[in-house]
Amino acid sequence: MVKSILSALPQLKGQKVLIIGDVMLDHYVIGSVERISPEAPVPVVQVTEEKYLLGGAGNVARNIVALGGTPHLTGFIGADVEGQVFNTLCTDSEIPCSLFESTDRPTTKKTRVMAQNQQMVRVDREKTDEYSVYHMDKLFAFLNSEICDYRVVILSDYGKGTLSQTFFDRFWALLKKKNHSPHVLVDPKTVNYDHYKGVNLLTPNAKEAGEGAGMVVKCKEDVLEAGRRLFDRLDPTHLLITLGGDGMALFESRNVVKHVPTFAQKVFDVTGAGDTVIATLGLGLASGLDSLTSALLANYAAGIVVGQVGAATATVDELAEAVRNWPEPEVNSWSE
Repeated sequence: MVKSILSALPQLKGQKVLIIGDVMLDHYVIGSVERISPEAPVPVVQVTEEKYLLGGAGNVARNIVALGGTPHLTGFIGADVEGQVFNTLCTDSEIPCSLFESTDRPTTKKTRVMAQNQQMVRVDREKTDEYSVYHMDKLFAFLNSEICDYRVVILSDYGKGTLSQTFFDRFWALLKKKNHSPHVLVDPKTVNYDHYKGVNLLTPNAKEAGEGAGMVVKCKEDVLEAGRRLFDRLDPTHLLITLGGDGMALFESRNVVKHVPTFAQKVFDVTGAGDTVIATLGLGLASGLDSLTSALLANYAAGIVVGQVGAATATVDELAEAVRNWPEPEVNSWSE
């Protein structure tokens, strides 16, 4: 299995993936804590560094670039300084993008205050209502001209208003009109589950899967039941439930389930791990790999990024090193 995974890595290079979704700017304020404030029982962070990273759908694009793929990112930003910073980061990261300005809301921005490699607090700046017809018309004018160039489309839903029911109605109608059937992957937001009917691959974590299935997921049997309920509700082609330290459950169909154990050697920060998973899956499928091999690659990539602080990415070289040096994965059938 290791040889087959290693031989798949060069196939990722240059593969095209379209990413549509909620873009956001990740702002990190980094420092140290040496005392408690006299004004309130809170730590005082002495700031030593600030940095900006592409977040949300932008982080999915970052992961694809790191793996040698060619993403194209589209979504909405505000007509503000943060939007300019986001555009600049895309240029610096060599990410082709088609971003449309909205004057009635800010660029979504998440500020994380970090000290001693721990997140102290997060401050969000955002509006989450649905985008207007005017803005959707701009997005779909782009999709109308470009969608057929992509075998894989990743829909990155952070619940910020881009991937509304209106979006999905127009999206499915466009694909039908074009007679185009790409792999459509969705990183879901629980409140939007009913929007995802008929997608090719959903990638919820255990908590999201449980919320979508109307139950709490605590064990293997719960994972299987939640998966069945999600198939009943949404009828996806495939389903991948990420299980944190317990790996992943890949539903190749409603009743054919493969379990992949975790590859993480150490866990410092799970920020952005879901972005890494769906980016690697999408790139694998774009290169012609099957869903199980793509999931194995995604599991290695996730194991790498959770060992770093912040929204990290994995490179092809890091993947190759992990495949060679980490224990060979034992894929088990969870089918009943």
